[in-house]
Amino acid sequence: NLALLGYYKYADFFLASANAVLGTHWPALGIILPIGISFFTFTQIAFLADAYAGKVTEYRFIYYLLFVTYFPHLIAGPVLHHKEMMPQFDEGRNYRPDAANFAVGLTIFAIGLAKKVLIADNLAGYAAPVFDPRGGAPSLFLAWGGVLAYTFQLYFDFSGYSDMAIGLSRLFGVRLPLNFDSPYKAASITEFWRRWHMTLSRFLRDYLYIPLGGNRLGGLRRYANLFTTMVLGGLWHGAGWNFVVWGALHGAYLAVNHAWQQVARRWSLRLPAVFGMGLTFLCVVMAWVYFRAPDIATAHRVIAGMAGSGA
Repeated sequence: NLALLGYYKYADFFLASANAVLGTHWPALGIILPIGISFFTFTQIAFLADAYAGKVTEYRFIYYLLFVTYFPHLIAGPVLHHKEMMPQFDEGRNYRPDAANFAVGLTIFAIGLAKKVLIADNLAGYAAPVFDPRGGAPSLFLAWGGVLAYTFQLYFDFSGYSDMAIGLSRLFGVRLPLNFDSPYKAASITEFWRRWHMTLSRFLRDYLYIPLGGNRLGGLRRYANLFTTMVLGGLWHGAGWNFVVWGALHGAYLAVNHAWQQVARRWSLRLPAVFGMGLTFLCVVMAWVYFRAPDIATAHRVIAGMAGSGA
């Protein structure tokens, strides 16, 4: 699974990186990326890992096939887990039309579509010029305006897609897990990741962070595991060094947050919740610059504008 994901999604990225470092001129392969490969790869890895650990109770191939290829979530999530999906395929009532499921499903789908079309798509026009690699360094207000526009565009775009997937699935009586819980209200970066893309956070915790050792091997190893998990999580989002930097920033944020929590518990320190929310939001916004920018140079230019060093 990882070999196929690496070939389709990252082969050209590694070739381009090697050319830049080694001065070679290996041609790009121009590989066409299969739709949803990141999501169905993760679902298969979770199933295999749990089967190896003896945690899988449903092995019927038809249910496994339906679980892996379940179309509502393949484009943008949520990341599904077999233990919450495959038992639903065995419920007879889900094979019969139900008016309540149609009403709930269509309502959730409509809310998600409104988030995407009415809010996210309209915000995109304000964000795009700031991240144009051909542009100059934006002024302070233009930089912050564009970055904040993208901050909320991304939320309503991604949350809208998740809502549409949940609503579409509900038409068939199948309940998908929630993926967002007001993440920009989080008072810490740890809480942010419990609220943002919740199913991905769960996967990274259960199948990467904990197998690496989690917090069981001492403080330094814990911080290294957090950093490694988030860097790989960033690379999962896209084949580019900007995604690596985004993941590294969040890894550093989480390490600092855990270190602060230990100090705060030891010395009985407590900061106002509004301060935590503001600092967390600021850190998230700064990291989004690297997530959205097409390259590192553009991201640095936008950051410079946000710092007041632009035109």
